[in-house]
Amino acid sequence: MSWFQKLMPRRIRTDAGPRSRSVPEGLWTKCESCQGILYRPDLERNLEVCPKCGAHMRISARQRLRLFLDESCEAVEIGAELQPSDFLRFRDSKRYRDRLNQAQKATGENDALVAMRGAVHQRPVVVCAFEFGFMGGSMGTIVGERFCRAAEEARANDIPLVCFSASGGARMQEALFSLMQMAKTSAAISRLNEARVPYISVLTDPTMGGVSASLATLGDVIIAEPGALIGFAGPRVIEQTVRETLPEGFQRAEFLLDHGAIDMIVDRRDMRDEIASLMGKLGGDVSVAPAPAPAATVDPEPESAEPEAPAEEAGPAGAAGDQAGESQDEGDPRNA
Repeated sequence: MSWFQKLMPRRIRTDAGPRSRSVPEGLWTKCESCQGILYRPDLERNLEVCPKCGAHMRISARQRLRLFLDESCEAVEIGAELQPSDFLRFRDSKRYRDRLNQAQKATGENDALVAMRGAVHQRPVVVCAFEFGFMGGSMGTIVGERFCRAAEEARANDIPLVCFSASGGARMQEALFSLMQMAKTSAAISRLNEARVPYISVLTDPTMGGVSASLATLGDVIIAEPGALIGFAGPRVIEQTVRETLPEGFQRAEFLLDHGAIDMIVDRRDMRDEIASLMGKLGGDVSVAPAPAPAATVDPEPESAEPEAPAEEAGPAGAAGDQAGESQDEGDPRNA
């Protein structure tokens, strides 16, 4: 006890022990773009978009799917039984098997892509979302297989496919097997094009490497979130290679839109409505229809007192009606 505490009267002495925190952990967060301090519940209600500067923060694959799909329609996961394996027994500074275990514990996912079949505004859809927290969203054999299964599900049922990309590229721990997924997923998209099934690609921050060079940029419509980093090699690698200073905003979504590399930039809060509208334009007005109502009973018409005139006596009007019906059948493409 210090001399000052000894001089203090007994009644006004305070406990010198550690005081408990009154503010719980994780209640406040900081925006990396504007450095603003944000209240976590408000940020979650704003779909992880900074209310001060509009910066779009990274979110998990499950969170993105939960925000995108209708809650009223039960979603079915595609390819959840597929598990990654260290078939090459790859090792760098750490064994690949250990990296997989670490990523699975950190994210709760068994690989970097989640695919589901659900609905958006009562329109059926197959949707994929990359989990960037799982080894940087890198594309390996399981990611490629899940995407191809999702594309086949969309093609078999003639419903649109939507993919939210957030990846650093191909997974180097799987070597050529990961690079092969670029061709594999591109072939799956080609089969969608042949079947005239819409494919909408959404590029989020970041979309780089082999993913940007394959499935991410092959959509019928390519959308990007504001400020997303999109490209193949990183800006520093490009500057060191070409030995030139890159323009400001290079590889950002706004730069790509100005140069015609993407079709539109859509705010995350408007993404559901915009994609549902595009699905209606690309794939027709197909919705998850409710159960049909029972047919109403109609009383039979009373018998006419006078018999109808035979077709031969119908005269020119009847013949004209027959000719009109024949020409209408010939013009119908379904009779071709």
